Amino acid sequence: MATKTRRKKQVTPERLQELGFAYAPPLIIAAAVNNKVFDSLESGPKTIEQVSKETGASRRGLRAIMNALIGLRLLKKDRQNKYSLTPESAAFLVSNKPGSLTGLFGTIVPHLASKWLPLTDIVRNGQPLDLAAGSGIWGIALTQKSPRVRVIALDWAGMIPTTKRFTQKFGVADRFNYVEGDLLEANFGNGYDLAILGHILHSEGEERSRPLLKKTFRALKVGGTIAIAEWLVNDERTEPVHSLMFAVQMLVNTEKGDTFSFNEIKSWLEDAGFKKVRKLQAPGPSPLVLATKP
Repeated sequence: MATKTRRKKQVTPERLQELGFAYAPPLIIAAAVNNKVFDSLESGPKTIEQVSKETGASRRGLRAIMNALIGLRLLKKDRQNKYSLTPESAAFLVSNKPGSLTGLFGTIVPHLASKWLPLTDIVRNGQPLDLAAGSGIWGIALTQKSPRVRVIALDWAGMIPTTKRFTQKFGVADRFNYVEGDLLEANFGNGYDLAILGHILHSEGEERSRPLLKKTFRALKVGGTIAIAEWLVNDERTEPVHSLMFAVQMLVNTEKGDTFSFNEIKSWLEDAGFKKVRKLQAPGPSPLVLATKP
């Protein structure tokens, strides 16, 4: 009786070749954002020549990146060679839209990409290059939802002017007060209904996150809530890939930063005195972690 032999699947270099150019899409988007390509197309379809005239960017450069953006499904082109936005780019890559990611791609991504270049040496010696801070956008979103919300924004003195610029841009500056200083040293005050830690723990690392959560617990009123946004990994640290890659981002840019699992953060919160630690599904790569002060 003849037996069938199963042929092994041939190993090819295609996936590695794709990974070799994985740096390109965010930088292409950054170039388009900084050259106002998406803003130009918001008013309707345009040719390369029209976008060039409106933005001042070269036709050769625009042709290359705009065709690449078609491949990335962020632009489309009709038979008259006019380019237009897709629903995704219209929602998130036009600068005046509420959910715009133009700040991320236009400024932060090119800056962060440059910080990754010495990764080989960083892995060898374990030393970081720089730190980054936030813009206050979490508090801004809350104030836009309710006129009763008042926010205390805390950050380093050098970051506060940027926070103020964003609150002014979104018309909520009069509902913000600002505290300058280190998270573990600045005076939080007390009696808060809600404390937001929007992507803070990953840069602080466990050593500073634990006392920060205890300090936050003391600042909340009884029944108050802490809301934590983080790039969560699973307990085995095998997925999701974006959170695992962000751990490398923390290696590059912080002294002790990392990404953590829900159960790790849950144990820190419970040690700080919080109860009812739970997840809340939210738009974005990870759920929010919520807990209550009993």
